[in-house]
Amino acid sequence: MNYFQLFGLSEKFTLDNTKLLEVYQTLQKAVHPDRFANGTNQEKLIAVQKSAMINDAYQTLKNPLKRAGYMLKLRGTEMPNEQTSFSDNAFLMRQMELREMLAEVKFADDIDAAVFEINQTLDSEFSLLFKALQIKLTECNSAADKLAVEDLRKLKFYQKLHVELDRLEDLLFDD
Repeated sequence: MNYFQLFGLSEKFTLDNTKLLEVYQTLQKAVHPDRFANGTNQEKLIAVQKSAMINDAYQTLKNPLKRAGYMLKLRGTEMPNEQTSFSDNAFLMRQMELREMLAEVKFADDIDAAVFEINQTLDSEFSLLFKALQIKLTECNSAADKLAVEDLRKLKFYQKLHVELDRLEDLLFDD
């Protein structure tokens, strides 16, 4: 089942999140297992399975990076293994610089300012890459899709750095 079709949405990256939520709630109400409390075991099982599928579809479409990956999968674009290394040396160097910035935060004279600076840097670079991904996904051709895969992988890396920054921030400011 195509998640976009399930929700009655066009297969495009930009979605109306309000409509997505409304359709999700409507679909969940229709198949919620509680509605089948007096049904047969098979009806109960089917209700649970449909509810889980609708939930998976919603979680995928709601999250922009998951949605991008799903769209690329629908288009038949091969997603490389997470351990596959990047061939973009400039990106790899930048990631090393960002990791160094992250490691130096705890030694900064003004930790608040250091956290703010790296957060701004991560947000800015993520935003630029995210816009590039959006453009590639709207082109809808195999060359653009292959480039979109690389952007998506890079965006996931920025997401991981953000999680690491959040953890570091919690550690440093946990009084």
